[in-house]
Amino acid sequence: MKKIATSFFLFMFLIRLGFAQQELVHASPAQLGFDEAFINHQVDSIMHVGIDSMAFPGAQVLVAKNDTVIFHKAYGFHTYENLQAVALNDIYDLASVTKISGPLPALMKLVDEGKLDLDEPFSTYWEPWSKRKDKKDLTLREILAHQAGLVPYIVFLNEVVRKNGKVKRRFVHATSERRFHGQVYDGLYINDRFERKMNRIINRSDVSDEKKYLYSGLTFLIFPSLIEQLTGTDYQTYLEENFYGPIGSHTMGYLPKKKNYPNAIVPTEVDSLFRKTLVNGWVHDENASLKGGVSGNAGLFATADDLAKLMLFYQNYGLVDGQQLISAETVREFTEVQYPENENRRGLGFDKPLLNNSELPLEEAYPSPLASPKSFGHSGFTGTFVWADPENKLTYIFLSNRVYPSRDHQKLYSLGIREALQDVFYRAEQR
Repeated sequence: MKKIATSFFLFMFLIRLGFAQQELVHASPAQLGFDEAFINHQVDSIMHVGIDSMAFPGAQVLVAKNDTVIFHKAYGFHTYENLQAVALNDIYDLASVTKISGPLPALMKLVDEGKLDLDEPFSTYWEPWSKRKDKKDLTLREILAHQAGLVPYIVFLNEVVRKNGKVKRRFVHATSERRFHGQVYDGLYINDRFERKMNRIINRSDVSDEKKYLYSGLTFLIFPSLIEQLTGTDYQTYLEENFYGPIGSHTMGYLPKKKNYPNAIVPTEVDSLFRKTLVNGWVHDENASLKGGVSGNAGLFATADDLAKLMLFYQNYGLVDGQQLISAETVREFTEVQYPENENRRGLGFDKPLLNNSELPLEEAYPSPLASPKSFGHSGFTGTFVWADPENKLTYIFLSNRVYPSRDHQKLYSLGIREALQDVFYRAEQR
């Protein structure tokens, strides 16, 4: 009897961690009505153009129809030295895809539970803003839709690195010791007090009087603290227990270098400003790194499979294996355009198609002109892109390290590679 009870509790524990979750179902494109030859030819051609043009050294594409993966293929290498080929289970730095993969599901759940109100002043929950005349009346809805007039970005690295390129010793040490616990890289630790300094600078930052669409990631730097405040739970633990475990996203999380995954982690940029080396296994974004790698604006890592599970969770409006983790009503509200009258295409945290997207040619559209108005997703600075289309039941994942060896590599954008790849699958289903 004792053995049965032990087995039961182990099973329940594994379910909570997501290890009992079924893996993704795979089928060929043809089995779900797609033109398989067309897909293979088109995707291979686009990816080879990308690699030959040095838009990225390597990448992978995953597409699911309904809840079934119909395409997952890796191309190229981790770097231009062609030493390690991209593998399907490689882990990538998600960059700004973190925003919809980390803090956003937590905020959605808190709205669902009535612990956050989208139309109450954000200062109701984040007390420092109640003292700021230009911020005290801003709502969470305005903030998440990038309609609040907040500054787009603050380079906090300027507070840490001197003009001669050397770090300020009061903020960064080479070893973990008293007051230096957040790890920035191998042999780099940030002062615990620096997060408060970042928050003060955000709190005092300018706000535009003109309320129009202006992308800002500032509040995503403070959302983890807000989530901990409202839930009474460590931010990373909250995400694992409420989302990553139940959906089976085993590799999704922060600080992968500390977790001893067997998966290879794809490197990003050769950092000449701060870490003075190739960034691999630590977050690329400097602001997130100064928060010890755990932030809401960047810092998450994952495989394509685990990202697909999250996007399928969204595509199914919060439903996973019969469990409604977030109400469908809340997911629908977050994934709808909020301020179309202001020519703002954004949802709440989510990116959306251009408002006139279906009328545009592919080279001007964002994303594919065939993506439905109900679709949503996000892109990341390192070359990541995720998109879910509940109307067409199509989920699209693109992972690359386009910032290798330098963020000056911009051809991923100018060639429109991510949009063109996504468009292939819409057209392949219509053929």
